[in-house]
Amino acid sequence: MKNKILLNVCCAPDATHTINALRESDFEPVTFFYNPNIHPRDEYYKRVDDMKKLAVRTCTENIEDVPYDIKEWFRLCKPFSKEPERGRRCEVCFRMRMDKTAQKAKELNIEIFATTLTISPHKDTVLINRIGKEAAKKYGGKYYESNFKKQDGFKKSIVLSKEHDLYRQDYCGCSYSLLDRLKHKRGQCC
Repeated sequence: MKNKILLNVCCAPDATHTINALRESDFEPVTFFYNPNIHPRDEYYKRVDDMKKLAVRTCTENIEDVPYDIKEWFRLCKPFSKEPERGRRCEVCFRMRMDKTAQKAKELNIEIFATTLTISPHKDTVLINRIGKEAAKKYGGKYYESNFKKQDGFKKSIVLSKEHDLYRQDYCGCSYSLLDRLKHKRGQCC
């Protein structure tokens, strides 16, 4: 019998390869979509719906009991609104998600947790893993240190996203990254 692992999911496309990789490592992932950073609201629900679709297609247990809570995310991240992507704001956001995932793992009696965030070539894997280990120490349990982008993990997630007909967003999800993306598209950004 495989050990359960609670997997914090940022989006269904990133979960595709991550679920497979964890199963190959003898884990049975339970997905936990917790992303209070996603903005606007319709973007959030687009991502939620695709995660539900992926969970059904991959026969994965999916936790859906967390309400959309962007107010708390804004409260924590607003002081860092001028920070660039990969700055202090992202660290605060990662910490919020890892803490909630560690708490949920404890609540569900799942000893170990992980995140899909390390599949992105745009995210700081070392920072994410450090924050995950800190959350495990703070709330109990264990954090599964990973770098899911290795061995073409990110490329595999793109292929699998197409196979599952999943919506693939073009920004991390927060309002600040959305504004950066819009400025870039208009040529107002470097």
